[in-house]
Amino acid sequence: MSAVLAAPVPVVGPRLAVDLDAVAANTRLFADRTPGALMAVVKADGFGHGAAAVARTALAHGAAWLGVTSLAEALALRAEGLTAPVLSWLNPVDADYTAAVGARVDVAVPSRAHLEAVTRAGIGARVHLHLDTGMARDGAPPAEWGALCRDARRAERAGLLRVVGVMGHLGCADDPADPANAAGRAAFDHGLATARATGLRPPLRHLAATAATLTDPASLHTMTRVGAGLVGIDPSGTTRLHPALTLTAPVVGVRRVAAGTAVGYGRTWTASRPTTLALLPLGYADGLPRATSGRAEVLLRGRRCRLVGRVSMDQVVVDAGDERVRPGEVATVFGAGRHGEPTTAEWAVWADTIEHEIVTGIGARVSRTASS
Repeated sequence: MSAVLAAPVPVVGPRLAVDLDAVAANTRLFADRTPGALMAVVKADGFGHGAAAVARTALAHGAAWLGVTSLAEALALRAEGLTAPVLSWLNPVDADYTAAVGARVDVAVPSRAHLEAVTRAGIGARVHLHLDTGMARDGAPPAEWGALCRDARRAERAGLLRVVGVMGHLGCADDPADPANAAGRAAFDHGLATARATGLRPPLRHLAATAATLTDPASLHTMTRVGAGLVGIDPSGTTRLHPALTLTAPVVGVRRVAAGTAVGYGRTWTASRPTTLALLPLGYADGLPRATSGRAEVLLRGRRCRLVGRVSMDQVVVDAGDERVRPGEVATVFGAGRHGEPTTAEWAVWADTIEHEIVTGIGARVSRTASS
């Protein structure tokens, strides 16, 4: 039989702490790396770090612009009192472009249908023409680019809008040697020449995101867009940045079990020796990938302890060995790695994914705090 220990100390829930000093340091690094303006991309709630807090920190430390995907995200920043220039670049044709004009939000235009919708929104729209430079997803295909530029120039001459930018994106910038990067740069340069030939003179030209800003000077134009890098993620693996998230969870139950004790759904793990199991109130509904079952680790009592059994919706079990763990003690699920705790990079390896998915996946049940 297993022995279950009652909690002698108050237990609080899982917490996600955002280190805004880390965001500030990363922003300064990227501001120094780019010859033009720095756009702080705060989509997906600032990569899970809090869009408004990350935006304010980035603007205070070298960023001049903010970038998001949807108009809803852009309008939320305005509602938070942020007045810096904002670009939204992923919207349906029937989005509320009138609201964008009223809130002074720039919008990306990836098609002639989008351009028509924006021109109907009212005088004063500011647009960035979006060119597909080799990813076959968002952005105008090269075969349609010339017509889009000509239509945009006519709308600009009619006073309906102003083309202030041309943008693209590199799909393989995390590997600087990939020939797709040179092809993407060439496609962007050709797109700029086409735009100029129609009479457009956009002052903002932006192709590089985080990885390209760090590794590909040839892709830098008058603005760069950096999101993951602000919160400490370098997809290229070339630069030491400052991770900004720490996820902790309290131990809510402890039991001493005998060899042969099975844990969790499917009995996928069985104790090979007497051991102590610690229960954490955090699971895949909170953003811990189920694929990390039996692979991931947490830091508990100063040492790494592995998750055993399957990651459940609301809880995980940790093998603490012979540690005298008590309910109420706190485990660090991931952090900056300075104290031996796992990092989001390690969690990404355990989940066979990328850090972006780990940091943006932490659920709403986890309480957030931000400090600087």
